[in-house]
Amino acid sequence: MSILEIQDLQLRFGDNQVLNGLNMTVPEHAVFGFVGRNGAGKTTTMRIVLGLLKAQGGTVTVCGERVRYGAAKTNRHIGFLPDVPEFYGYMRPLEYLKLCGEIAGLPPQSIRRKSEELLELVGLDAANRRISGFSRGMKQRLGIAQALLNEPRLLICDEPTSALDPIGRKQVLDILSAIRGQTTVVFSTHILSDVERICDRIAVLEQGRLVLSGTLAEIQKQHRRNSFSIRFAEDHEARKFSQLEELNKPGIELSLQDQVLTIVIEGEAAAGRLLIDLLSREKIAPEKFEAIEPTLESLFAEVVQ
Repeated sequence: MSILEIQDLQLRFGDNQVLNGLNMTVPEHAVFGFVGRNGAGKTTTMRIVLGLLKAQGGTVTVCGERVRYGAAKTNRHIGFLPDVPEFYGYMRPLEYLKLCGEIAGLPPQSIRRKSEELLELVGLDAANRRISGFSRGMKQRLGIAQALLNEPRLLICDEPTSALDPIGRKQVLDILSAIRGQTTVVFSTHILSDVERICDRIAVLEQGRLVLSGTLAEIQKQHRRNSFSIRFAEDHEARKFSQLEELNKPGIELSLQDQVLTIVIEGEAAAGRLLIDLLSREKIAPEKFEAIEPTLESLFAEVVQ
């Protein structure tokens, strides 16, 4: 089942076409990485999903219900963590979640229980000091707890790790990964390593459209090039192999550095077999031979140029 569906979304600010026929589907219980450069339209899309911004065309549905600007009843299904969550600094975490629960109309008898469970989930159950003294990472974790208080079916996180140190990033990512069985997470970010670490599915936004979409494995398969890395035991073996006539012709790229030869062969289905046969013919036993899978970073650079 799809929790979030976006169809042909259009939005222009003056001469700037921010969203240009955006189509996106988020399946239930996925951790969905919504990726793009700063200014690509990720936050704009999330604001439309939340009913805070009016699109000029297209539709958005959450849990099968259409999102309507200014009257987004669908927000009862959504928890939201902005990139910089704001709090009442004089409150303590339990007090703050109690207030949020009361505003959300949760049953009084369940507010404290849920608040305590969520504070334990995000590692703040022992933090009984005022929020004003929290680090940025602690505030992000408290923001996650607040966003999960009404047990949303969809949790939207807008750049949740962008300003955190490595420890804070790890803590937030661990939490988002841990809750994948409880809710669906849409994780908007430009930090590609975070996406590779926890996301089940990925969508890359560029110029208002998705230019990559699917699981990382699917995307790698679609964009795979015949790329190989060979580490040689001796310098002279690396130089000899890189100078072979079969490897110095159009459609083959070579890069030799510190006894490691990187080879890209276009349009050759049996490229790996070719290289193995050449090594055997030249009686060279490499220290390492591997096919290189494209990284999300290399794919991203390819499609946003």
